[in-house]
Amino acid sequence: MKKAVVLLSGGLDSATTLYLAKKQGYKCFCLIFDYGQRHKKEIAAAKNIARAASCPVQILKIKLPWKGSALLERKIALPWHKSVSQDKIPATYVPARNIIFLSFALSFAEAIGAQDIFIGAHTQDYSGYPDCRPEFYRAFQKIISTGTKSGTEKREIKVRIPLIRKSKAEIIRLAKRLGAPLALTWSCYQGGRVPCGQCDSCYYRSKGFREAGIKDPLANR
Repeated sequence: MKKAVVLLSGGLDSATTLYLAKKQGYKCFCLIFDYGQRHKKEIAAAKNIARAASCPVQILKIKLPWKGSALLERKIALPWHKSVSQDKIPATYVPARNIIFLSFALSFAEAIGAQDIFIGAHTQDYSGYPDCRPEFYRAFQKIISTGTKSGTEKREIKVRIPLIRKSKAEIIRLAKRLGAPLALTWSCYQGGRVPCGQCDSCYYRSKGFREAGIKDPLANR
């Protein structure tokens, strides 16, 4: 059976990506990052999703001591959705996060002989992060080709971005069809008992469920 490393954050997108990879016949190895984020709720969500999918989990604890993001520093206020400018990268951007995550995932994939890496990035993702664009993943693929043993031996590991051009509503509908455990996912930047409903991530999650015509299982908890 072909193997894949799946980056699993605990959110809607990564959960959908995991279940899509399973549907495509991969034996999935979930990679979860504990990188000093504000709360551990998304890590717990990711572990629960991997357990529901019966997939092995690797939790990698890393430290970014220079911080530089509202997701890493409590002294930087989390922006409410209405305060986020569509023309600027918001305070929730973590410097080079996907480059860091994909580098670890690539090392993991080479070590276990996985043919693919799956990541749930998409261009309509909240906040328009620069590392959620197709051109970034094309550039990273070139790095794999030239900078790894598998690449130079023509056994190149592929980065799969199956959600890259989907809207949040389309992703939610796909998750529903795949039987992904939407009730186990967590999107809110806050780590409270219930989603705050005010941050960018909550806004786009709510909008996506509304446009998909599906009730969010986390709503009105």
